[in-house]
Amino acid sequence: MVHSSESHLSQLQIEGRLRNLEERLSRLESMMVSLLERIDRQGLDATKTSDRIKEWVTQFVAMRLHQLVPETCEHPAGPEAGGPYLDGTTVPCTEEVAHRVARIPIPFVRQMLAKKVADQARQDQISRVDITYVEKAATF
Repeated sequence: MVHSSESHLSQLQIEGRLRNLEERLSRLESMMVSLLERIDRQGLDATKTSDRIKEWVTQFVAMRLHQLVPETCEHPAGPEAGGPYLDGTTVPCTEEVAHRVARIPIPFVRQMLAKKVADQARQDQISRVDITYVEKAATF
């Protein structure tokens, strides 16, 4: 029960922060309207200036959201090549290999096989592991 009350408390904190953010955004919108009125009086290009202000506000809001709720904004860096990958590695493999490795019922055996094949593929400089290579490299 302690865990659920903690998550409820954090939910309340998040809602409070979001309300605070919405109030700040409302003030920013009011300031933008005021600025646009001043720009109109000065004869400047309102559209261009407005676009610059919107861009700045968008960047500012994105930065603040990232600061307030970083776990929803950050994503773990992944390998550059396309997937799928051998289980627990960054070595690309075919769909068939990924499927067959995932079907190994004992987790430590699956991890041991994936590590051995991945190490061998790196050593042999294999760009994508196929089922034939797995069968050859997985001999213990």
